Amino acid sequence: MPSEVMRARNTRSRVFHDEDIMNRQIDRVQYQSDATCLNEHEDPPEGVSRTGYHGESNIEQRLGGKSDGDDSVDGDHVICSHRGQQSHEKSDVVVLNGCVKQHKGNTLQELYFQQEEYDDDDDNDDSDWEPTQNHLVSTRWFCVNCTMANLEDVWHCDVCGEIKESGILKYGHFASQVERGMQSSVENDILEVVDSCKENLPSRNSTAIGFDDRMLLHFEVEMKSHPHPERPDRLRAIVASLSTAGIFPGKCFLIPPREITQEELMMVHSLDHVESVQYTSRLLSSYFTPDTYANEHSACAARLAAGLCADLASAIMSGKVKNGFALVRPPGHHAGTKQAMGFCLHNNAAIAALSAQTAQAQRVLIVDWDVHHGNGTQEIFEKNRSVLYISLHRHEDGRFYPGTGAADEVGIMEGEGYCVNIPWKRGGVGDNDYLFAFQHIVLPIALKFSPDLTIISAGFDAARGDPLGCCDVTPAGYAKMTGMLSSLSQGKLLAILEGGYNLRSISSSATEVVKVLLGKNPGCKIDDVIPSRAGLQTVLEVLKVQMKFWPILESSYMGLQSQWDTISSLKQKKQAKKRRHTLGPILWKLGRRRLIYRHLLHAGFRTKHGSSKNTH
Repeated sequence: MPSEVMRARNTRSRVFHDEDIMNRQIDRVQYQSDATCLNEHEDPPEGVSRTGYHGESNIEQRLGGKSDGDDSVDGDHVICSHRGQQSHEKSDVVVLNGCVKQHKGNTLQELYFQQEEYDDDDDNDDSDWEPTQNHLVSTRWFCVNCTMANLEDVWHCDVCGEIKESGILKYGHFASQVERGMQSSVENDILEVVDSCKENLPSRNSTAIGFDDRMLLHFEVEMKSHPHPERPDRLRAIVASLSTAGIFPGKCFLIPPREITQEELMMVHSLDHVESVQYTSRLLSSYFTPDTYANEHSACAARLAAGLCADLASAIMSGKVKNGFALVRPPGHHAGTKQAMGFCLHNNAAIAALSAQTAQAQRVLIVDWDVHHGNGTQEIFEKNRSVLYISLHRHEDGRFYPGTGAADEVGIMEGEGYCVNIPWKRGGVGDNDYLFAFQHIVLPIALKFSPDLTIISAGFDAARGDPLGCCDVTPAGYAKMTGMLSSLSQGKLLAILEGGYNLRSISSSATEVVKVLLGKNPGCKIDDVIPSRAGLQTVLEVLKVQMKFWPILESSYMGLQSQWDTISSLKQKKQAKKRRHTLGPILWKLGRRRLIYRHLLHAGFRTKHGSSKNTH
């Protein structure tokens, strides 16, 4: 269709922004051609699409030229194709002139790219378009903080406000202070953290950090219209913030990295899934879903992430460390028993939970505050009553990715009641709604469950400024939630990084969480927390479902239901009053026409009163 053609052309024009970017992409393909890759006659396992390119003919193919050979589109997997080749009937991809355009759908990356609107209404014929025609290409730069594109003559990102030459990868969220010459304020903040740690920590190595720089080698080989949101800079920014604050290295114990074994992975995932992820190490570039990529280093990165989480859980349970933070990627909570999706390859939180149980933990609590529902974690433990899964996420009646996590999803069979979903009805949810849900749902159920270890699936994409989550949780809000969970499990707490795609947001939020793990008091006074109307409604719906399994919630439900009835009554009265005042134009209330207004108003009341009498 013409509209699809124009969108594909606009996608192509956004990919090749300037000659420098084009040259870098050509260099990347040439690098791939020199690498060792899988025998072309051997088919990849089900669920993995191969996108390795070799030789100059494929470079021409990516630039819209002719080439020999044939790449295809299989299922939902996205790979490039020839000029004029049509997409496979099972694929949700339009292939045109060597470029790929995905329909708007439900993948995380599609939601991400929809945050920036482009002009798709240009009906001019550009069939003679070539990448080298500079008059059709606008030079742009990608914001290091949020990855959004900006015109070359703009010095601040139009989306997040980050400066073009940002130092966020060097100083983390302190970058703007350093760049403005406010080094003293940074030093004061560092001293405050150091002093707080000295005063409150029983030992220097009580908080462990899981990190290995080999996880930075997991990246999307072929950049599409934007850099992929799940990128190595996420870890770089967090580590830079912790380093600038004097926290890590220095105040935390770095746990030795280890790649998890296949036997450990198969406690959570199927053999087919484990082998599919491992198979990607033989490919230069591959995709499990249109937004879940892998390269030749991804399998190793995923094994390192899972191994660090497993060892942190074991170290906490054995008493070697009090708590820990796993700075790992790729993330994991969307990965189920048989599938990788939503940027996730192995389920790190699930692996950590089972590792803790191997180390004598009887009950494990997983609290998932990532803005997206952890469908993989829920699937893994939905029959297991020894692992309680509580998720707070944006849901919008199933319209928000991944669409799962409704309040009535409570687990099945023996695990019924051990899955608690708190699904927000809209975006923009902030600290008060989260803390209110913690106060009335999360903590009462968790205290009754009495876990031996608490795991946080710590995604920071509900943070203020995140382009995917579009919510409003602050670093202070994350710190308070961490402080509340620290009261459980005798302080045995493990936070595992999940999502979060605004570097300033995730680095500041993660730093505040680590400060609490080190002993800083976040000030958890929540008695005066007032939720939004939509937040209160969500909490009431969850309480109504969960009090069947957790009777301790009944008193809270009754009290909040009374408040809801009062709020609803006041709203109805306000709306009725507003309707009465709209019987006549507002100007009729003034001057000579006010008499007509009053006459119509009283006549309306008499008519309504008389009709009600006749009815009765």
